[in-house]
Amino acid sequence: MPSRSAQIRLVSSHPEVYEPCDDSFALVDALLADRTNLLEHRPTLCMEVGCGSGYVITSLALMLGQEAPGIQYIATDTNPYAVRVTRETLEAHGVHAELINTDIASGLENRLAGSLDVIVVNPPYVPTPEDEVGREGIASAWAGGENGRRVIDKILPIANKLLSKRGWLYMVTLTANNPSQICLQMRERGFASRIVVQRSTEEESLHVIKFWRDFDIQADAKDVVTTSSILPARVMDLLPSLSFWRSGSSNNSC
Repeated sequence: MPSRSAQIRLVSSHPEVYEPCDDSFALVDALLADRTNLLEHRPTLCMEVGCGSGYVITSLALMLGQEAPGIQYIATDTNPYAVRVTRETLEAHGVHAELINTDIASGLENRLAGSLDVIVVNPPYVPTPEDEVGREGIASAWAGGENGRRVIDKILPIANKLLSKRGWLYMVTLTANNPSQICLQMRERGFASRIVVQRSTEEESLHVIKFWRDFDIQADAKDVVTTSSILPARVMDLLPSLSFWRSGSSNNSC
């Protein structure tokens, strides 16, 4: 298998949708580097937060493919144009995900709590003025506020709630985001972590970090979050009443 799934065809585009770039490639390369572990992990439900062009969620579905049948995929984005582009990218490659136009996982947290075995996210991590965070359109794909942490710090507790007991989180970070501090914050929630891919470009130094629940850490923690790993037969069973439903390397610890 090639080291990068750059052959993914983007059959649609929009000026307000972030197209694949170095950070997208780094995240897919991290998933490819961990593919054997993912197959052995046998996830049942995977989710991408901030699907953009659909490059990452499509790559994940293709790389697991027939060797991991029965996996269901969800992808969310606050940008409705991104949802449309992702749908067309998925369809062009013969794979399917339930697509939802929402901010991170708004409206889904209670229904999906403790159900996700894999979350992948390339968050808005670029340090920007705070007033740029949450703007409509393509700016929502990169504007991260002070130290690029505004959206990342919102995602971490949500991921903790959504991940199953055996759930894994893959997240892209920038050096300016202070990845070590992010790892420490997740450790306080009972997660171990390691850097799967570290890559420097002309403009930035990227780290793709994998987080997983470490029960030795949790045993020592004062507050242990208990989640249910029971998954209904279909994702749609979890989300019957959502009006906005749209279906359509390295091995370093940080």
